[in-house]
This record gives sequence, structure tokens and C-alpha cells, in this order.
Amino acid sequence: MAHILIIDDDLQLLDMLRQTLEREGYDVVVASNGKVGIKIYREDPVDLIITDMIMPEKEGIETIIELKRDYPDVKIITMSGGGIISSEQYLDISRKLGVEQSFTKPIEREKLLFAIRELIG
Repeated sequence: MAHILIIDDDLQLLDMLRQTLEREGYDVVVASNGKVGIKIYREDPVDLIITDMIMPEKEGIETIIELKRDYPDVKIITMSGGGIISSEQYLDISRKLGVEQSFTKPIEREKLLFAIRELIG
């Protein structure tokens, strides 16, 4: 069973994604920001990380940079609803940092599940 870490400060979205992925048979752990997410990953690496781009404590860009620096093979999917700049601009930055896939919010369930299967099976 694949192990997935979801990082997002939107607790409703976090819970919805967790439930969706658990129904698909994935083992899911969640974090409310990048700082907590990195701590979780360091203690128990997962097969895939799904992270929001705009969060308190440590934003998605900082989280991606740190994870890719310390764990170059980590697989990451990003998601963004926008902020100071558009969601597409945030996602473009994340792709330049090496993430494997990115989505604007709201995420289409089937597209997310397809991306996960492509990355980890």
C-alpha cells in the first residue's frame, strides 16, 4: 500500500483529500503546513507528497526546495488556489523546482488519482 503525505492548511480540503485517497486504498498522513510536513517526512518517508503552495509557517515553495535538496528523488504533486500571484504562476514555479505534477484548486478527483497512479502505482 502506497504511503502519501498531504500538506495543506485548509483543514476541510485536507480531510476530503485524505478520505478520498484512503477509499482508494492509500495510507495517508496529513500536515497543516510545510514545517510539520517536512518533520513527518524526515521521521517516516512517504512514497508521494501532495502539497499546497500557500500556507503559514513554511510555504510550498520553501517546502519543495528543502525536500528536493535533502531528498532529490522525492515525488511531489503541488496544488494552488492562488494568492499574491495566480495559481498558474505558483504551479509554474513548482514545476521549475522539480515537482512531478501540479493542479489548480479545486482539483478534479479523477485527474489527481490518475497522476498518483502514474507516479506511484
